[in-house]
Amino acid sequence: MAWTVKVVFLVVSAALSTLAGKPDLYYFTPSPPCRVVMMTAKVLGADLNIKVTDITKGDQLKPEFLKINPQHTVPTLDDNGFVLSESRAIAAYLADTSPNGEKIYPKDPKKRAQIEQMLYFDIGRLYQNFLDLYKPMLMGKPWDSAREKALDESLGMFEEYLTRMEWAAGDQMTIADLSLMSTVTTTEAVGHDLSKYPKIKQWMEKTKKAIPDYQMANQDGLDVWKSMFANIKKN
Repeated sequence: MAWTVKVVFLVVSAALSTLAGKPDLYYFTPSPPCRVVMMTAKVLGADLNIKVTDITKGDQLKPEFLKINPQHTVPTLDDNGFVLSESRAIAAYLADTSPNGEKIYPKDPKKRAQIEQMLYFDIGRLYQNFLDLYKPMLMGKPWDSAREKALDESLGMFEEYLTRMEWAAGDQMTIADLSLMSTVTTTEAVGHDLSKYPKIKQWMEKTKKAIPDYQMANQDGLDVWKSMFANIKKN
């Protein structure tokens, strides 16, 4: 009897979930954090309702969007009223709520801790170093050698991690790889020299092949960055 009740509950829950509709993802193609989520969704086969939010036109400041996300940032996920607005949190949530999510976000506490270590490394160091160096250049600021050194030091750290592990956080591709993939490929797209990091280059090629519909999930956004920096000179 208990099992019958449980089965009925699961069937009804699944039906209600279907009726509720797929999650909305507020998304802007060039945004590296948005591409973290998109690559995660592609790997998981997650079905999302994409709502293009052009931050260059101020879409993120519209009252209807501010009601959803007071931080007015993308990506933002709205899963039938449950809202998340940080890319790595969204990636983890998509994995945790996907039937095959453990393949990129295993529940083993030690494996998960390794993944989260590399997610924090990305957002707190590598991606931040990238932004510190290249974002000012979009506003006409000069090349900053000290910030270049900081970015290269972070890339060197990631290179060392990849000499110790097959993937960014162990022996399988995880959401940490997808997060770092967005950062590193954007760094390459703006013309940063990655020739000093052979392990990173090998990892990039391997990860690229493991992401379905890679062109849409990441490359389209990278092409925008490449175009933006095509005429920006580095001193």
